[in-house]
Amino acid sequence: MTKALRRYDTLAAARNWSPKKNGEPMESMNVTEIFGENTFQQEDLKEQLPKSIWKDLEKTVEEGEQLNSDVADAVAVAMKDWAMDKGATHFTHWFQPLTGLTAEKHDSFITPNQGGGAISEFSGNDLIQGEPDASSFPNGGLRQTFEARGYTAWDPTSPAFIMENENGSYLCIPTAFASWTGEALDHKTPILRSNEALNKQAKRALELFDVDAKRVAATVGTEQEYFLIDQEFYYRRPDLMTSGRTLVGAKPPRGQELDDHYFGSIPDRVLSFMLEAEKELYKLGIPVKTRHNEVAPSQYEIAPLFETCNIAADHQQLMMITLKRIARDYGLECMLHEKPFDGLNGSGKHLNWSMATNSGMNLLEPGDNPHDNMQFLFFFSAVLKAVYENQDLLRISIAHAGNDHRLGGNEAPPAIISAYIGEQLEDVLTQVLNGNAKESKQGGLLGLGSPVLPSLPKHAGDRNRTSPFAFTGNKFEFRAVGSSQSISFPIVVLNTIVADAIDDLCTNLEEEVDRAKSFEDALATVMQDALGECKDIIFNGDGYSDEWEKEAEERGLLNLKTTIDALPKFTDEKNISLFEKHGVLNEREIHSRQEIWAEQYLTTLNIEADTTESMAKTMIYPAAVRYMNELAENVERIQELGIEGEGSKNMLKKVNKGLNDLNIALEELREAVLDSDSENVIDSATHVKENVKPAMTKIRDSVDFLERHVADDYWPLPIYREMLFVK
Repeated sequence: MTKALRRYDTLAAARNWSPKKNGEPMESMNVTEIFGENTFQQEDLKEQLPKSIWKDLEKTVEEGEQLNSDVADAVAVAMKDWAMDKGATHFTHWFQPLTGLTAEKHDSFITPNQGGGAISEFSGNDLIQGEPDASSFPNGGLRQTFEARGYTAWDPTSPAFIMENENGSYLCIPTAFASWTGEALDHKTPILRSNEALNKQAKRALELFDVDAKRVAATVGTEQEYFLIDQEFYYRRPDLMTSGRTLVGAKPPRGQELDDHYFGSIPDRVLSFMLEAEKELYKLGIPVKTRHNEVAPSQYEIAPLFETCNIAADHQQLMMITLKRIARDYGLECMLHEKPFDGLNGSGKHLNWSMATNSGMNLLEPGDNPHDNMQFLFFFSAVLKAVYENQDLLRISIAHAGNDHRLGGNEAPPAIISAYIGEQLEDVLTQVLNGNAKESKQGGLLGLGSPVLPSLPKHAGDRNRTSPFAFTGNKFEFRAVGSSQSISFPIVVLNTIVADAIDDLCTNLEEEVDRAKSFEDALATVMQDALGECKDIIFNGDGYSDEWEKEAEERGLLNLKTTIDALPKFTDEKNISLFEKHGVLNEREIHSRQEIWAEQYLTTLNIEADTTESMAKTMIYPAAVRYMNELAENVERIQELGIEGEGSKNMLKKVNKGLNDLNIALEELREAVLDSDSENVIDSATHVKENVKPAMTKIRDSVDFLERHVADDYWPLPIYREMLFVK
């Protein structure tokens, strides 16, 4: 008999939870009543502000005009009164530094007065500008550590909101974050700049089509995938706590092979969590629409409706924060890493992107007959041109250590950037290239073979789940974005490259018209030229196939398989010129981001390497030695009794082999880590990718072998079978 050493009760994970929070029944949810109740909406401001002040603010929000101080003072008073009525005692400038997370410093509304009492104050200056200590945020060489001054600046286009706690609440004011020299130290500033660049060029194009629009903005809806496991398991896994993913762990007998989890009935505990999380999101004005089980066991998805890109990015950060916070109320841990479990589907964050005017016109809506919709085809072609000419930037925008584990398998798209457009639009574009688009394939009706079932409207084309950038009706779905990352920089890249493509097409169109061509003939010439140049980016086939990788190379498409393959291209001259041309990022800001992201990649892998080594040495190795000692004692007793003991001997040899292999792998890892120092962060990161990661994989192989041979009650870690299926 083995000695039971397991330090936790597996069944406790299934028993110790209640569908009632804190033992009290959850209040019923009326979405229409609670939606946006913790958000200071424009409607609230319109009611409280003088009409002239409101008009000035509306021009700032809707048309991008400069904000004046009188407006700020009036908004500050209204915002403070609203927040204090909600029980807020403090306010914070809520911003998104280059960590990819959010940051906040709380200040009280209360100010002492001369009589020894206190009054509540919040001025326009408090609203417009804050000064958090900027010394410890990533800056990539934009400033020295001893230069601590940084500024936060109110973003009036994104509504303020209340964050609630059981003991109180505070007001959050979305802001940009910049250094004393004015360079962007955050994600919001480039989003606002890029959206302005897109607005400028899209309005220019619409004028050519005789369409009057006050403003054009990118619109975004982001599908968020995540895993849920019991905290009982999470906090007993050092790798999950430090890295967000399992650095060791053998594949379970059952994973996702039966396809029985996808869209299945949501477990009660998980549904209770989802309902409360959605309630909190609704109160924050986040329009969540969809929830369902994803493919892998314990994997789920939540998706909101489309919003203006800046607000969508803020709401995406709030969604991640809320999911993790509410999960803990149910004894669960929400894991956002792209690949928490080896061998199972990873988690993505599908970024659905389009463009719309202030009146709600979707510029990527093809209509029933896209061959006749030349305005749509113009903007559609601009996006394809942008993707073709900037494959490197799109790949860079989703490049980080977590996503490297996901891209290329288990429903994640490959690292090769291509665009899926469907059969109907591929046929239309072929007609355009051949000189004249005359018809569009129609979907018709789909009969299901039974008179009791309705005939369904059939789309003119299927979907492709292996494409990293797919057109899905009236939007493009950027499927390569990782589940843990901020969506801000992918949005910045999309906005900027499409603005640049529209700029080029408009310039060419204007030149063709100047050659005394009719608008229609000029447009046809420009479209043919653009599509002829970028047609190689269109691929409707299987992105996972080896044949596609070879074909993509023949087409001249980039295959940047890892973060470190992609990041060096960020500072190519063409990319610096592109961002500077549209006023989105300057050269120093680009270099700083390259350094920050390379440093984050390097730091992430070093943390994983140290954690892997520590777990192997202090948890796995001792457990295997204890079990081997027991096997050795058993073999010795069997020999004394003169009984055949070949089975015990073989098991002893296998465990001993696993330990020997683990010891060798640990030595290789330590040597690789010691050799990784370099003054150049890209060189260090490259070394880690090429030497440290393979050494970690060898340790994992050895540990996973031992997990399959060491007695269960000796094994010190929760295993996949428990984490994925016990709830």
